[in-house]
Amino acid sequence: MRSNRRDYPVLEKIEILDAGSEGKAVARVEKMVVFVPFVVPGDVVDIKVLKRKKSFYEGKAIKFHHFSERRVEPRCEHFGVCGGCKWQNMSYEDQLFYKQKQVYDNFTRIGKFEFPELLPIIPAPHEYFYRNKLEFTCSNRKWLIDKDKEESNHENLNGIGFHLVGMFDRIIDLKNCYLQPEPSNQIRLTIRDFAIKNNFTFYDTKAHCGFLRNLIVRTASTGELMVIVIFAENEEVNITKTLEYVAGSFPQITSLMYVVNTKKNDTINDQEILLYQGTPYIFEEMEGLRFKIGPISFYQTNSQQAKKLYEVAREFAGFTGTETVYDLYCGTGTITNFIAKSVKKAIGIEYVPSAIDDAINNSAINEITNTFFITGDIAKTLNEAFFNLHGKPDIIITDPPRSGMHPKVIEEILNARPEKIVYVSCNPATQARDIAMLQENYALVKSQPVDMFPQTHHVENVCLLVRKPEKTI
Repeated sequence: MRSNRRDYPVLEKIEILDAGSEGKAVARVEKMVVFVPFVVPGDVVDIKVLKRKKSFYEGKAIKFHHFSERRVEPRCEHFGVCGGCKWQNMSYEDQLFYKQKQVYDNFTRIGKFEFPELLPIIPAPHEYFYRNKLEFTCSNRKWLIDKDKEESNHENLNGIGFHLVGMFDRIIDLKNCYLQPEPSNQIRLTIRDFAIKNNFTFYDTKAHCGFLRNLIVRTASTGELMVIVIFAENEEVNITKTLEYVAGSFPQITSLMYVVNTKKNDTINDQEILLYQGTPYIFEEMEGLRFKIGPISFYQTNSQQAKKLYEVAREFAGFTGTETVYDLYCGTGTITNFIAKSVKKAIGIEYVPSAIDDAINNSAINEITNTFFITGDIAKTLNEAFFNLHGKPDIIITDPPRSGMHPKVIEEILNARPEKIVYVSCNPATQARDIAMLQENYALVKSQPVDMFPQTHHVENVCLLVRKPEKTI
């Protein structure tokens, strides 16, 4: 039987030992693991237990007895409430240390196979202002911190920002966000103030009503700027009034778009996205290639580190120019097009039709003629008939979602018997699991972590697997 929360203990003078998954730090009390957010290894704290499971506690720090030497002052005034940058109170050098350790721990504990020396993590050149895309929520239920409670008349709770951790109906009305360069903050605050001044309603998640719903800002290294305003009600006069004001306030916007989303969920992939002004896309550039990005196109959100990530993948593959390469989970074909000039033929496979359209378009823009893109569920598409039609791959590059590869995909990779596999992953845990399933026929030769997301626990990792020699009887 679960204990009542009021019976949960306070754990006193507990030293934080490690930085764990999901951005939570780790302590131990007797045989129990304790997960605590917004603390740093080396801190000594009292922990109020909030949740109790069979082998672990979850809690929060309620008193500090000693501050860790790894601790730094968070830059963001919303730290500790917003869950977006949970490692912002840790020095960047230590963030890199724990990301490297995360990769090593996942492979040694989950993979449990021979692991080569881990190459030093590639740091990001910018600790802040590195994202090229942010999505904000408009809400009539902003969270009031103590200062706001003192200054607010409690009548206007409208705001634009991010959801609080674990609270779907409350947002933090951001004053600043240090993840995306300007004019991102200016755009968000201008739209918020304009809407409040004009008495526009902000979205109510519980009642599913309200005029202003979401905001997406996309920037590019080319200087191009896309803004998408999502409305929940089709009030044409107020939509035009809002967009006209945004366009006049920010003439640098090259693509101003909008959506009327009356559904109960926030996804806009299935909605009509309308162009108000400019072009329905922006361009990103990488190593002389131009990538066309539409409102729902996927592109790595850290442009500079994406280039480094793809350079590592290309280096690990060691192309000679004669290879047939499969790019699994190719998305909009960024990797496929990036490596095309180094190989004989590159085949990208992706289950999202709009992503494949983008990939084909990007090949055409860059006059690349040796790429081929196929739409389909990879677990069903990759089979002997596919190999016979397109030729078996010499090298496979795979960049699956966080959940990793389907066992059927791994089975077909083993059947294809490529000389090399380059595995790019945003989740070293599922990457280690999948590589363990490949280890009978493939040796893990290199592993290179890349930091794409400073101030967070997330880390990308690139692995090179080489086919083992055939066993002789």
